[in-house]
Amino acid sequence: MRGLRTIARMKPTSSSPGSRALSASLREVREARKFGLRELARALEVDPRLLSQWELGIRVPPIEEVARILGYLRVDRVVTNRILALVQHVKDPNWLDSNPSDLPAALTGVVQCERSASLITNWSPQIIPGLLQTPDYARALLTASEIKLDDADARLVGRLERQRILTGREPAHLKAILSESVIREVVGDTDIMSDQIDHLLRSTVRSNISVRIVPAAVGYHPGKLGMFTLYDFPADPSIVLLEHLHASAFINELEAISSYRKLVKLLSGKALSEEASRVLLQEMAR
Repeated sequence: MRGLRTIARMKPTSSSPGSRALSASLREVREARKFGLRELARALEVDPRLLSQWELGIRVPPIEEVARILGYLRVDRVVTNRILALVQHVKDPNWLDSNPSDLPAALTGVVQCERSASLITNWSPQIIPGLLQTPDYARALLTASEIKLDDADARLVGRLERQRILTGREPAHLKAILSESVIREVVGDTDIMSDQIDHLLRSTVRSNISVRIVPAAVGYHPGKLGMFTLYDFPADPSIVLLEHLHASAFINELEAISSYRKLVKLLSGKALSEEASRVLLQEMAR
């Protein structure tokens, strides 16, 4: 019988977007098959401390070890290919998840970023950010995107689960900057939008949530080029998420992060204050 694989053989990993997604993916497939960490470690003859560090993103497992884990857990081919692709790009400072065939690997990366961020700054020129969406608003978006019903249901459940980071014992801090068109354009129907505006108003009461609106009258600004989310962490480098219909990109390069910080500053300068934004929402809710 071969000996246990030990921690000494591995080198510490970075806090790259890919490593966050990989560690969360390994934990998710284990838990989905109802294996305890020590139980799986015994079966694979791996030091449980090492397996724990792989799942926490402290260390990066070799691709052959990841394949062995997935094979033992009998993970299906699509998910196996997705996770193995993550291993190959885990140390890349920037990561593009393109045209996903199942629930995107990027979603795992998003969840991991949201859970560990000290501040989430979201700019949205088109739709209410996912963390602030009501179930009906989210479903209307997913339905309009022509996503299969089963996939839409899974994504809706996941989106609502993610929102718990804003209401826990140590809630995440969210700074949402929205274009005025976001609250004026009807998604679904007027009842859905009315409930969504009410939900935004209730959210603004929470001390960990800031909602500010950029008036339509300010004209063109670089933020109109697209939405983005900036994740700041207590100790790790920041990450920017860019999202499109069939691709998500995580950016970790310092120069690019600096550019997005400047854009946040520009947008903050054009946005109404929190109080003025709340007044505008109240007018919309009447």
